[in-house]
Amino acid sequence: MTLTVAPAAAAAPQGFFARAVGVLTSPRATYAGVAAQPRWIGALLFVVAVSGAAATLFVATEVGQRAVLDQQLARAEASGRHLSDAQMATLEGFVPYYKYFAFPIQLVTLGIGGLVLAGILFAVFTALLGADGSFTQVFAVVSHSGIVLTVAGLFALPIEYAQQSLTNPTSLAVFLPFLDDDTFMTNLLGAFDLVRLWWTVNLAIGLAVLYRRRTAPVATALIAVYAVIALVYAAATTAF
Repeated sequence: MTLTVAPAAAAAPQGFFARAVGVLTSPRATYAGVAAQPRWIGALLFVVAVSGAAATLFVATEVGQRAVLDQQLARAEASGRHLSDAQMATLEGFVPYYKYFAFPIQLVTLGIGGLVLAGILFAVFTALLGADGSFTQVFAVVSHSGIVLTVAGLFALPIEYAQQSLTNPTSLAVFLPFLDDDTFMTNLLGAFDLVRLWWTVNLAIGLAVLYRRRTAPVATALIAVYAVIALVYAAATTAF
């Protein structure tokens, strides 16, 4: 007697919420679905809407406005500028309007910034390395990787509110609070953020799945680029 085995049914397309959870819990399998069906609109709208809403709510509070004002004053002092009473009054009067810029900032950072990043990655992998893959697929991977930054930001926001400060609670600088401010080492450690490192590795997994490459070399290359940017930022911040 011969047994006939029916062919396995094709995997059902993942909905957005399944993808959003999968990016955090099982990125390799999730990005395989993203590469097969590169739908990016839902992911992009999610990260912009959630990040924009969280930033708006924070800046709309008195604590958030004070944190923004303190940050602006700290930047002025670090650059050697002394604000006059008139400038202080202008700055204090403008701070309440910061909440209206939260969504445009997130749209530019996550939307246009994502397009630029996807363009660079697409050019590197396709033009320089000769790999197959469309720009839509790369942008879909970049958009979904932004979920990592958004979710992590929601957990960091209560910490910033409790500290009444915009100081990044997930940077390496928080582990060495005894270092002097505005030194090269402090600025360098401040540029290295645990969440951004997580996002970098997550993005590397997505690109490795899309281009059928090993994750380790892709992650190493992206982290190396991140390290170079952090070094340049720390040097420039310390110098100027």
